[in-house]
Amino acid sequence: MSRIGKKLIALPKGVTVKINPGALDIQGPKGKLTQRIPPGIAFEMIEGQLKAAPVRQDPELGKFHGLARSLVANGVLGVTEGFKRELDIVGVGYRAEIRGKQVVFALGYSHPVVFDIPTGIDIAIDKQTHVTVTGVDRQLVGQVAANIRRLRKPDPYKQKGVRYTGEVLKKKTGKTGAK
Repeated sequence: MSRIGKKLIALPKGVTVKINPGALDIQGPKGKLTQRIPPGIAFEMIEGQLKAAPVRQDPELGKFHGLARSLVANGVLGVTEGFKRELDIVGVGYRAEIRGKQVVFALGYSHPVVFDIPTGIDIAIDKQTHVTVTGVDRQLVGQVAANIRRLRKPDPYKQKGVRYTGEVLKKKTGKTGAK
């Protein structure tokens, strides 16, 4: 059995969990989330806490035990506090602005790059160069931030592009600096 899978998930006040076959519906102050569960893992409510357990004693189910528990724990944390990823846009003339349900980026290409905001995600832009992605689903927040970063990856030579806040880049020297 998984060591992480054995831990109980404490449910804070205001969070309700409905156990369905194959999924859990988690609802809290920040929103609602449906988390799918790998087959062979069942959840039960014990004194206001959730417990994950494999349906049968099978070594193959051990690898999904901790995964299922972590996914549900992230869902509970997401509906209570939410998740956030921050990105910085670095470069002369590089900027972003929100237009309705889209974010329009100017990233040094000959055309503006239009990025559609998915359902369940909020994007805020400060000073045209700082993007904050927030939401209740940890996986979706991380994927949207990665997709935005992929629009213009940081250049190792000039350090321009979209990067995570606090990301340290290794600067390469050009041909003339190699002497």
